Amino acid sequence: MKKLSHFDSAGSSRMVDVSAKPETRRTARAQAFVRIAPDVLARLPRNPKGNPLEIARIAGIAAAKKTADLIPLCHPLMLSHADVEVRIEKGGVRITAAVATTAQTGVEMEALTAAAIAALTVYDMTKALDKSIAIEDLYLLQKTGGKSGDFHRGRAKKSKRSS
Repeated sequence: MKKLSHFDSAGSSRMVDVSAKPETRRTARAQAFVRIAPDVLARLPRNPKGNPLEIARIAGIAAAKKTADLIPLCHPLMLSHADVEVRIEKGGVRITAAVATTAQTGVEMEALTAAAIAALTVYDMTKALDKSIAIEDLYLLQKTGGKSGDFHRGRAKKSKRSS
């Protein structure tokens, strides 16, 4: 089993030193699902606060760029791409965030933060209509690049690529 990288030998928290690692292209995709009652879902495009789906999309992109400000041990990264797709599905809203960079560390946290903040924004924009809205299934879908190789949720093994 691998050891956790954000702890030193004494068990204290630390920011991982990535200065010796080569820069490689790294991507990540994450998703979240916002469960919403059918009557509220039908009213989303006419929400009096504005279009919650578009506002959530923009909030998710902004959040990806601010991840290091929100998660204490994340490295600040210059993102080359961040996008959030927000679409209505049966039972709610599916959010998919995609992030890319060329850096010494990955962008999984940026993708997860984008999906989470977009989901929270949907909740904020619709909570006046229904307080029982639930945010579910926030997880990493895939990541590419880096020493640990590629990860694709649902595949039996991750594939190793050279860093």
